[in-house]
Amino acid sequence: MGLKGFAEGGIASIVAGCSTHPLDLIKVRMQLQGEPVRAPAPSPALQPSLAFNSGRAAAFPAAVPAPPRPGPISVGIGIVRAEGAAALFSGVSATVLRQTLYSTTRMGLYDVLKQKWTDPDSNKMPLGRKIAAGLVAGGIGAAVGNPADVAMVRMQADGRLPAAQRRNYRGVGDAIMSMTRQEGVASLWRGSSLTVNRAMIVTASQLATYDQVKEAILGNDLMADGLGTHVTASFAAGFVAAVASNPVDVIKTRVMNMKVEPGAVPPYAGALDCALKTVRAEGPMSLYKGFIPTISRQGPFTVVLFVTLEQVRKILKDF
Repeated sequence: MGLKGFAEGGIASIVAGCSTHPLDLIKVRMQLQGEPVRAPAPSPALQPSLAFNSGRAAAFPAAVPAPPRPGPISVGIGIVRAEGAAALFSGVSATVLRQTLYSTTRMGLYDVLKQKWTDPDSNKMPLGRKIAAGLVAGGIGAAVGNPADVAMVRMQADGRLPAAQRRNYRGVGDAIMSMTRQEGVASLWRGSSLTVNRAMIVTASQLATYDQVKEAILGNDLMADGLGTHVTASFAAGFVAAVASNPVDVIKTRVMNMKVEPGAVPPYAGALDCALKTVRAEGPMSLYKGFIPTISRQGPFTVVLFVTLEQVRKILKDF
């Protein structure tokens, strides 16, 4: 029974992850807006002229207003124009691996805990236990899937870098091997505390909200146990998860994507440092960058996830 929960959750998660991948990519690009792209160090031969020019720049400062930040549709169109339509699926191999590791683990564990913690008399699970089950399942799933998460973020963000600075990973396997060779095994768990925190928040809010809303709809005879109920509960779960997780998601994206040059000071000392620098430079609402594509992705993702999950459960009910 427990293993079947892992299989059902894994299949549904992979379908949902692949079908909403372009929205996730747009979300990542928007979360990186406003973050400076580090230029490569100038060659020694250019140092004198740069020093001279920097002196002139200091003497005659030019106030350049910040350009308006594009919305998700503009970002998507820009990606297609600059990198081609296939770029919208950059990192999809990492998405498949991430869903296989992270979501299969969290969905399966939640199902196991749900069976163990459901009150046998009422056949219901109190909301507090649902949240606790989501926190536990999400945290363990995120720890397992972090290497694929780092690879996915980097592959999705690569196109925004100048051509000379791109990592150009050929796939998720190449990304993980390259990170291990160049930055050490520990780089595969960069931002893992953020990934775990985000996953705990997402899993607890998403799965607990879905179950709670579904029970309320069925318990009050508002709708039958069918597609309408599943879609309604899914949208509610997606919205709650997006609101709760977006700030952590922004910081996670930036920490995972940062490029650490040998011998150079990392852009961020950690999650808290990244959060403080982001808020100081871009304001508190910067923690909700990419919220529109987040909710635009989280809504469809959650709907596809749970609708697929319910169908897979019907197919596998006799196994």
